[in-house]
Amino acid sequence: MSTPLEQIWVYLSASPLAALTVTLVAYQTGFALYRRSGYHPLVNPVLIAVAIIAGLLIAGGIDYSVYFDGAQFVHFLLGPATVALAIPLYRQIERVRRSALAIVVSLMAGSAFAAVSAVGIAALLGASDATLASLAPKSATAPVAMGIASSLGGLPSLTAVLVILTGILGAALGPLVLDLVRVRDWRARGFAIGVAAHGIGTSRALLVNETAGAFSGLAMGLNAIATALLVPFLWRLFF
Repeated sequence: MSTPLEQIWVYLSASPLAALTVTLVAYQTGFALYRRSGYHPLVNPVLIAVAIIAGLLIAGGIDYSVYFDGAQFVHFLLGPATVALAIPLYRQIERVRRSALAIVVSLMAGSAFAAVSAVGIAALLGASDATLASLAPKSATAPVAMGIASSLGGLPSLTAVLVILTGILGAALGPLVLDLVRVRDWRARGFAIGVAAHGIGTSRALLVNETAGAFSGLAMGLNAIATALLVPFLWRLFF
């Protein structure tokens, strides 16, 4: 017998506005808490929104695919939102040009380390090859990471979860780690967050500083390309 919440959802899900409204309300709740905390990195609005939505789906016994059918408009907007990152990047184009060498070196080192460290730790803990392949591209943006994992014999669904967790943890803990090691330059801070925490980290960087946001957006895009080239090469080299 279905629960009252599930019955209400079945009634509302005839319109895609139900899932869309739940998504927006969950995020606005997370962002309100984030703002009240003084934008503390540990009070991540994406994490809060995910927890709220997951709780509602579990409580109502609602399949994720049913929810996604209604909320996919938000997913569609990820494309335009990513393209819009070109605006702050354009404003910082001279700084990008002056930092070209540092950007290339940091990108190669960061992309390789993100994959090698994650796979190395998981291998030492006895993870299966499928898990390792799913974990390797975790620092790239989700569509790229899932494609890479699939080509290596990994599980794209697991990779999607790992990408989201990586983004949330990177956005939450990245600024604290950078403060700890005394990285003050907004270019370096933004680029590091973008390489490690893709879009979720970039949204955090944009909120804090425009320069950091621009370099984070650049890092996110370049890291997707670097990961697509480096991870398959390293995988075939060591496995």
